[in-house]
Amino acid sequence: MARVVAAIATLWSGLMAWAMPKLPSASRILVGTTLWCLLEWLWTQSPLWWTGLSYTQSPANPVILHLGRLSGPLVITAALMAVNGCLAESWLATRHRWRYRNLALLLFIGLHLYGYSLYRLPLESLNANALKIGVIQGNIPTRLKFFPEGIQQAAQNYKSGYQQLADQGVDAVLTPEGAFPFLREQTPLVDAVQDKQVIAWLGGFMPDGQRITQSLVTLSPDGSLGSRYNKIKLVPLGEYIPWEPLLGKLIRRLSPVSSNMTLGRPDQSFTTPWGRAIVGICYDSAFPQLFQSQAARGGEFILTASNNDPYNTRMMAQHQAHDLMRAIETDRWLVRATNTGYSGVLNPHGKSLWQSQPQTFALHAETIYRRQTQTTYVKFGNWFLPSLVVLSILVWLPSFNRARK
Repeated sequence: MARVVAAIATLWSGLMAWAMPKLPSASRILVGTTLWCLLEWLWTQSPLWWTGLSYTQSPANPVILHLGRLSGPLVITAALMAVNGCLAESWLATRHRWRYRNLALLLFIGLHLYGYSLYRLPLESLNANALKIGVIQGNIPTRLKFFPEGIQQAAQNYKSGYQQLADQGVDAVLTPEGAFPFLREQTPLVDAVQDKQVIAWLGGFMPDGQRITQSLVTLSPDGSLGSRYNKIKLVPLGEYIPWEPLLGKLIRRLSPVSSNMTLGRPDQSFTTPWGRAIVGICYDSAFPQLFQSQAARGGEFILTASNNDPYNTRMMAQHQAHDLMRAIETDRWLVRATNTGYSGVLNPHGKSLWQSQPQTFALHAETIYRRQTQTTYVKFGNWFLPSLVVLSILVWLPSFNRARK
């Protein structure tokens, strides 16, 4: 990932060096901001996307993160680029440096004031929309998960955890990604669910023709499997081979990566007895458009399921920072279940109501609220970048033509 970021920075610098010399300072700030946002967006279309500039503000600056409600994380990236672009121009200027310093200060204050106005919007907590969700953090090491010891430990942890949460009066119980690796062969917790009559959302592998999917599946009180969400963004070279028709044979010679996992469709809907939910599994959380599109189709709350077992606490915190941004952008409550941490509950302003300790077995029940609000981002998607590109072209072309004469 560091090499990709370095490549983007190098490409951006080269484009700036080519396009900028004859542009006035204000135009350089605009076009430079647009170029970086465009390069980041192109990166998000690849299978190797993870973090952009906007993620430097999560979770420490929830006020500025509320700009994401306008058009997603690229608005935050543009704000960072614009403020720092003004500071750069003040350093380069031979006179009137104070103008750009003042502009940077005005942008900084203005953007935070606007974000604060969104941050202070009250959250309705209507009892009719309340939903009590239980979370199980199983803490089953991946190295054991597929073997008898791990399977037995998982059965004990998840069954006892489910029963304890059901006794607390939860409406549903959420388990992590891959909690039940052999879900396609046998349905765990059936007896417990039929006894307690509380829905369970189970993470595991499901059949898809000759292949499998990484899925979150509803186990209904009658013991049947209901709604199913298949992970859309599989981890490249870890869960699938990108561009398999071209690279499959070569990569299989060099790597033990299996190619039998199928990517989920981007137009999935996950129905619950309380309405539609927005679902993400692990790597999905890095792609805001997946959550935006589900919210636009009527998703009223967010469920994410992840493993996170091989990773340290810094990565766990980074992954949680993605989910925090998704909750703010869509204005939805979010419940996250992970295998080893951090599991948690976030409100639509990004406030953490509960966070688990890492590498421990944990249970928690929390009341969230279904919401049907639609932010500008949910309604219109990433409208900001095309607008920025058009504006930059209108500014850049006349100056470029004059420079050629």
